[in-house]
Amino acid sequence: MKKPGVKKYKVRLLSRARFFVAILIVLQLIFLAILLAGSSLYFRYAGWILHVISVVVSIHIFNRSGKSGFKLTWIFLILLFPLFGGIFYLVFYIQSNPRKYRILIKKYQNKCKQFFYLSKDKLHLLENAPCYRLSRYLQNSAGFPVYTNTKTEYFSSGEAYFKSLIPELEQAKQYIFLESFLIEAGIMFDTIFAVLEKKAKAGLDVRVMYDDLGCFATLPDDFDTFLEKAGIKCLVFNPFKPVLSSLQNNRDHRKIVSIDGKTAFTGGVNIGDEYINAYEKYGHWKDSAIMLKGEGAWSLTMIFLRLWNMESFIRKKWREDDYTEFFPWKTNSCPPESDGFVQPYADSPIIKEYICEKVYLHIINTARNYVYINTPYLIPDEAILSALMMSAKFENDIRIITPHRPDKPLVQMVTRSFYRQLISAGVKIYEYSAGFNHSKTFVSDDTMATVGTPNLNYRSLYLDYECAIFMYKNSSIKKIKEDFLLTIANCKEMTLKDCAPNAFFRLIQDVARLFAPLM
Repeated sequence: MKKPGVKKYKVRLLSRARFFVAILIVLQLIFLAILLAGSSLYFRYAGWILHVISVVVSIHIFNRSGKSGFKLTWIFLILLFPLFGGIFYLVFYIQSNPRKYRILIKKYQNKCKQFFYLSKDKLHLLENAPCYRLSRYLQNSAGFPVYTNTKTEYFSSGEAYFKSLIPELEQAKQYIFLESFLIEAGIMFDTIFAVLEKKAKAGLDVRVMYDDLGCFATLPDDFDTFLEKAGIKCLVFNPFKPVLSSLQNNRDHRKIVSIDGKTAFTGGVNIGDEYINAYEKYGHWKDSAIMLKGEGAWSLTMIFLRLWNMESFIRKKWREDDYTEFFPWKTNSCPPESDGFVQPYADSPIIKEYICEKVYLHIINTARNYVYINTPYLIPDEAILSALMMSAKFENDIRIITPHRPDKPLVQMVTRSFYRQLISAGVKIYEYSAGFNHSKTFVSDDTMATVGTPNLNYRSLYLDYECAIFMYKNSSIKKIKEDFLLTIANCKEMTLKDCAPNAFFRLIQDVARLFAPLM
């Protein structure tokens, strides 16, 4: 599949059925607004009834469980549009069925939990470690065990990741599982696809799962058919539908490649040429990824299989797998080559456990010397914002790198609105001058780190499906720190003056910040 020219690409996009799906949603919004506005004109008591509904809905939102940022945004919208704000909220959630999804997710979590433990339990080895409480939570509450007998390799760029990925794919003997938020035709995809097609023809179990909205503007509607004709099993996660539904807001932002359950990758790199700097989109693209070889790779394999089988059940497409068939050490034990401790973990927005946030908070709150953070978006909720500020006031060295050239200008405006509080508290903020920093890493005190897919914003932490690797006393931790310090050499340190040059701009930032939970 060749990458089409810009003009041809736009014409193709306009002709897609999914474009008209988006139009249908917009028409629903317009129709709802006209209907409610019209009713207040033609019926004497309609306006009062709608106001009462909005008040009742606002009280419900205030008292329900959940993040305060989401509550405040909804209440603000209802105050802004008191006639139909409450009705819009009800329509938005009534057309969803999160309870059904919650039951289904818990079913698959309970069903798959035992298979994560096919390797021996290693939690007791961390009893005296500063990360013990976090690791115990991830294992006993969230269901993601601690692994040893695992080697890691950290990649400080998409190019380095891609260079290592292809040879590993070529060595696959039984299966290749690939999950990506975004896939776009080009050098990166064409190279990967050639290997996947060859392996599928050789009889390997090759599977691809991608997010429908993430690929909304990058793939044709029949891309899954294209893959299946090549012998590759394919699932489109949460297909975009023409309804106002909160479930449409929950996207699969994970990036996982599993090869025979022995080798696995995750990180920020999607499948697109900008991620490997094959073409320049927002300047130099800075990204990161990590490879696991050994027992820890099995956990990422199970994370993939659990979501694959759940989504397959919903779509009524593939039969559920026998998970033990994919375990690579049924007869021979994994070679005892240990590189510290690794603990892959994943998050689901429907369960509302906020696992990724808990990992980030633990790293920040237990730091005694420093925390270095890479993130493309810095839109934290009150808990993380307070933790960062408090850690800096405890005289820890807290540094954060964000992009200088944004992919979404409005998101960068909101990101910069948080600089003022953080810099005033002693946090050092740097913007990557060479281009776009898409890396998502935390490293602390030379002992703990995490690399994965979640950004430091509401969408990643509370709305999307994410995954990452937590590491303790691992050789990659030193490389993550070194990469961060090298990246700073290509950054500009931000000052309070840089954050908001005048009062008017600060006002615009503050207004935009009201919608932070939507970003």
